[in-house]
Amino acid sequence: MRIRLSEIAERSGVSISTVSRVLNERPGVSPQARRQVLTAIDVLGYDRPARLRPRVGGLVGLVLPELENPFFPRLAHHLEISLARMGLSPVLCSQTLGGVHEDDYVAILLEHSVAGIVFVSGVHALVDSDPARYQRLLDLHLPIVLVNGALTGLDAPSVSTDDAVAVDLAVQHLEHMGHRRIGAALGQMRYLPAQRKRQAFVEALTRHGLVPGDLDATDLVESTTYTVQGGQQAAERLLDRGVTGIVCGSDVMALGVMRSARMRGLRVPEDLSVVGCDDSQMMEFVDPPLTTVRQPAEALAQAASQEIAEQISGIPPHAGEVLYRPELVVRGSTASVAGPR
Repeated sequence: MRIRLSEIAERSGVSISTVSRVLNERPGVSPQARRQVLTAIDVLGYDRPARLRPRVGGLVGLVLPELENPFFPRLAHHLEISLARMGLSPVLCSQTLGGVHEDDYVAILLEHSVAGIVFVSGVHALVDSDPARYQRLLDLHLPIVLVNGALTGLDAPSVSTDDAVAVDLAVQHLEHMGHRRIGAALGQMRYLPAQRKRQAFVEALTRHGLVPGDLDATDLVESTTYTVQGGQQAAERLLDRGVTGIVCGSDVMALGVMRSARMRGLRVPEDLSVVGCDDSQMMEFVDPPLTTVRQPAEALAQAASQEIAEQISGIPPHAGEVLYRPELVVRGSTASVAGPR
C-alpha cells in the first residue's frame, strides 16, 4: 500500500516535511516527533519501510512470576503474538517456588544477547524492591518494560492495570445489588498491586457509605496469598464478620472463597456474592460462572510490545507508568443481597 504522507502527517500532528525526514532517516527530527510518525504509520495499517522496522529475529525475554495463575499464560500468549507481529522472537522465562530467580534469568538472557526484556509482576512489583537491578539494565542501554508494577525513581516504562478502578467497579456492582457489608480477600501486602487494591477498597467503602458502624473499613480486608487456599482462609475470617459480598484479588482466590462458603452450607450467589479479578479463561465455566474484573491483557501486551520494539529501533523509552482500565464482567456468582441470615 502506497504511503500517503499527508495522511500520516494529519494523524501524527506533524508537518509533511517531518514525516518525510522520518521515513528517509534524515536529521532534524525530535524523538517525540519520530515516535508520533512511526505510531501513525502502524495505526493507519501501513507497512514500515524495512529500515524502520525492529530488528527481525531479535530475542525478547518474557520474565513471568509463574504460570499456575491462569492470567499469566493468557498475558504471555498475547505478548508472544504482539512481539511476533513486530518481528521479535519471545523467550519465555517462568519462575517457580524455589526455582530459578528473576536475577538468574536476567543473567541467562544477557548471555544470549537479548534485544530487550519484559518483566511481568516481578521483583519490581514488591514495594521494597531495590531499583538498582533494573537501573543496571538501563545503564547497559537494554530496552526493558515493567508490567503490573512500578518503581519510584526508575526512569523505565511501565504498563499496569488500574487496580483502583478494578476495585471500585467491583464495590459499585455489589452496592448496586443491595450489599451493604462487603469484604475484600487480597494477596500479600508486600506487592504493590495488593496495596493499591487495599487502599482503593477502603476508599471505596468510605465514599459509598459502606463502612459498618461496628467495624473499621480495614477490618473488612483480609490479606493472604494469591491461591485457592489463600482465598479460603480470607473468606473464613470475612464470613465471621457477616459479609454478604466479597471482592477478591484474583480469580484463583475467588475459587477459594466459593469453596469456603460451600463448606459452611452457604450458596453462591444466593447467600454470598463473589467477584474475582483477572477473568481467567475458564472462569465462565465454573459453577456458578464467576463475575470478575477483566484485566486488559491484550492492551497491556500490545503496549509493552510496542514500547520494546520502539526502543530496539532506537526511539527513547517512555519513562513512567501508564494505567489501563479494566472491565467488569458480570456472570452468575453475584446477585441481589438476600435477607438476614
